[in-house]
Amino acid sequence: MNTLQSSPSVSGLAPVETIRSHFPALERRVGEQPVAYFDGPGGTQVPRQVVEAMTDYLLHHNANTHWNYPTSVETDAALQQAREALSDFFNARPREVAFGNNMTTLAFHVSRALGRGWGPKDEVVVTQLDHQANVAPWRALSRERGVTIRTVPFKTDTGELDWDRLEAAVTDRTRLVAIGAASNALGTISPVREAARLAHAHGALCFVDAVHYAAHQVIDVQAMECDFLVCSPYKFYGPHAGVLYARADVMESLDVPKLDPAPNIIPDRMETGTQNHEGIVGSGAAVDFLAFLSAGPTRRQRLVSTLTELHRRGDALATRLWNGLSALRGVRCYGPPPGRPRTPTISFSVEGVASGEVAQALAQRAVFVSNGNFYASTVLEALGHGREGLVRAGCAAYTTEEEIERLIQGVEECTGSKRRTSNSQRPTSNFERRSKRNELKPERRN
Repeated sequence: MNTLQSSPSVSGLAPVETIRSHFPALERRVGEQPVAYFDGPGGTQVPRQVVEAMTDYLLHHNANTHWNYPTSVETDAALQQAREALSDFFNARPREVAFGNNMTTLAFHVSRALGRGWGPKDEVVVTQLDHQANVAPWRALSRERGVTIRTVPFKTDTGELDWDRLEAAVTDRTRLVAIGAASNALGTISPVREAARLAHAHGALCFVDAVHYAAHQVIDVQAMECDFLVCSPYKFYGPHAGVLYARADVMESLDVPKLDPAPNIIPDRMETGTQNHEGIVGSGAAVDFLAFLSAGPTRRQRLVSTLTELHRRGDALATRLWNGLSALRGVRCYGPPPGRPRTPTISFSVEGVASGEVAQALAQRAVFVSNGNFYASTVLEALGHGREGLVRAGCAAYTTEEEIERLIQGVEECTGSKRRTSNSQRPTSNFERRSKRNELKPERRN
């Protein structure tokens, strides 16, 4: 397996130019322009080292587990190394880390296990701010077990969770509070530790969706005091896979569906069937890639350094993006403004123009953004954009200041928008005329 040697800058994190050199995808061009990838909230680009680790496993170590020949022994070791990497990522123990196909599958797996012991007198609290992958698995228990689901709204003017409503929703009948660490639609960072303490004060568990959070902030399950946390490595430079943290005593107690011959020890009992070995290896390699970007005596310390500095850089980029877009007439940004707890992900709308048309026009300018409802459908509905969706731009480790300016300029050009400081009347662009001639079509939901 490949090992990485750290090469940090004086500030403690490798310069963005060095980081970019590890991503072959950044060589892609549209015409004469290099592509600026702002689609990271839906999945980041992958560094060469991660792909090489996966390829090396498949070409030289591929086998099933727990048998007495070299490639099987090597597979066991590779999976354990990945588990240890993710335990450092979470600040947990390796036995508290389980792998799965994706976060959604893992959430359904946990909900089914917990739901076997719940009934009509029990309640689960979810939030309107969450991705549906942290809502639907719990709503399924309403149909299957008669569990009551209580939904906590968010404040549409700030994009932040209504804490007073959350406190009111959690009672002694609550069995679990499901909360997102950060909103994939608005970038909002929610107070997870406070939510966990609120749940525990009423004898309930806390399940945290950290899929969007993981690429932008340090995860510390000890400090968060959560019982479960899930994330997806493809959101932080890894392959398409899912990872679960569960507190050891809780994982041991789960009534998980499993085959009789399968191991009943943790974390094996959580991992049904043969796993995606190359995806697990790649997930560990993604953690190692993040650690390699900074210096430090341990992997955990290097991860903390990297993610802390990436948050600082991302915050500066997001502030410029928010201010630049907000200065354009007809453009509105959603979620917490700069200075509030958030990730560098900004969703916006352009007056009179469908989100899909904005995204298509930017793609022609080599700026890749996503659009739609991002599976955070209750967020978009509350904001009045449930039908046409929003445009979403997210900063990643490889995002540059120049790319931020290209995005702002691209929105200005493709919409014909003028700066709000201008006294001239805003002209109608060909782009808008075409949009007004056509009835808005429902956007594809990505």
